[in-house]
Amino acid sequence: METNETLRAGTASGTFLSILPNIFSEDIAKTIILAVVGATVSFMVSLLLKWLTKIKK
Repeated sequence: METNETLRAGTASGTFLSILPNIFSEDIAKTIILAVVGATVSFMVSLLLKWLTKIKK
């Protein structure tokens, strides 16, 4: 059973280390900004829908 865990850990760390050099800092910044915008829009839409359903009751 230990072989499977070792294989999984090796595969995951190898994948991470092969992706790491291809990630640029501007990509990370863009991803963070898009995540913040997406979370904000999602929160605002949920508040709007909650307010609209309250009005109809």
